[in-house]
Amino acid sequence: MSAVVEPERITLRRSERQQTVAAEVAVRGRGLLGGGESELVIAPAPPGAGIVFERVDLSPPVTVSADVANVIPRPRRTTLRAGGDVIETVEHCLSALAGLGVDNAVLRLDGRELPCGDGSALPFTDALASAGLVEQDAPRRRFRLREPIVVEEGDSMIAALPDDGESMKVLYDLDYGEGESRIPRQCFSFDPERQDYLREIAPARTFSLREEAEALWRQQLCRHLTPRDVLVIGDDGPIENAYRFPDEPVRHKVLDVMGDLALAGRPIVARIVARKSGHGLNRRMALKLRERMQADDLAMSLASDRVLDTRAIQRIMPHRYPMLLVDRVLELDGNRRAVGVKNVTVNEPFFQGHYPGTPIMPGVLIVEAMAQLGGLLLSQTLEHAGRVAMLLSLDKVKLRKPIVPGDQVILEAQTQRANARSATVHCRATVDGKLAAEAQIRFMMVDSEQA
Repeated sequence: MSAVVEPERITLRRSERQQTVAAEVAVRGRGLLGGGESELVIAPAPPGAGIVFERVDLSPPVTVSADVANVIPRPRRTTLRAGGDVIETVEHCLSALAGLGVDNAVLRLDGRELPCGDGSALPFTDALASAGLVEQDAPRRRFRLREPIVVEEGDSMIAALPDDGESMKVLYDLDYGEGESRIPRQCFSFDPERQDYLREIAPARTFSLREEAEALWRQQLCRHLTPRDVLVIGDDGPIENAYRFPDEPVRHKVLDVMGDLALAGRPIVARIVARKSGHGLNRRMALKLRERMQADDLAMSLASDRVLDTRAIQRIMPHRYPMLLVDRVLELDGNRRAVGVKNVTVNEPFFQGHYPGTPIMPGVLIVEAMAQLGGLLLSQTLEHAGRVAMLLSLDKVKLRKPIVPGDQVILEAQTQRANARSATVHCRATVDGKLAAEAQIRFMMVDSEQA
């Protein structure tokens, strides 16, 4: 680690190295929608850890990565699945972390919903500024988009376009239509290379029209709030309140886009253009961006020699031939994602008796190969040191395409949630870029002597 970034300069430093918070800092308050009291502690995390939430009020605590794969649909907010529970309204905090350039942090939440203050990002940027940031001894991994992506739904749209800069620029067009005069059409463009997130975006509050606020009230949401606490817009403008910017609503939409797209997992170099896009459409864009990232990572891994070979795998896994079904590991992204290879040859012992006239790889062994890669991924976490992952249950298993001799199977495993005793991993197997199988696999962590 090197010098701490001073709080007053926290948004001016565009480091080429990863950053985390310099010290633990807490944000306390009530959730925006549910109104429950909660505390969020933002703590330093090592390079490559990413942003990880932990529900410390659950027993045992549940850990979940800030990853779009862990998002579940909810109206008017972004929600992560945490075991059998959830973490509500994460977008403002994620926007603050992305806006200030925090790559790695552990967010320990005592409660179901993040404290949200007035619905802006200020509770989180103020806390981060008081703690300061510290550079880490690892380069920042950006994703540079090379081909356009467009996601549309009705008259709503969000697009990601290649850009020559070094950051993610956002242009948002907020348009309620000609019949809505309370919020006239607003456009705002944010370029972090020229503008300051702390001043231009973080103060912008979530907003609703009067009838939207009344509908939330009838749904037993936001009951603890009054128009003085948040931005409710009536016929004559904000009710019992005032705008912080003349175009505050569209600035908050930019804030939301930045928070939702942070769930793609890495800083994005692209130009984002959005019109009437909300959390659902933003999530679909984050999924598309994540797919592009994974495709690029896979291409780079196949072209490099950064692998775990069979000997290295055997030092981690208890399996041996013929039941060791992962030949190489091409990529290990901390405890979040792994990519491996299984080369299927006609000499595989199972082909002698499984449809020998038209040999295909048994589906149960495809699932086993995916599970083995998931176990290798989970073995990377410190809390699982000295343990191995044993398959506990399978869900959403789908066999899409037969695997035959001569195929090279690319295995992918991505952690969805984990704690000290169990973990859930989403796994895929592809051949020539086509999905052959997928499954959601739950593991139990046991001492290696018991395996």
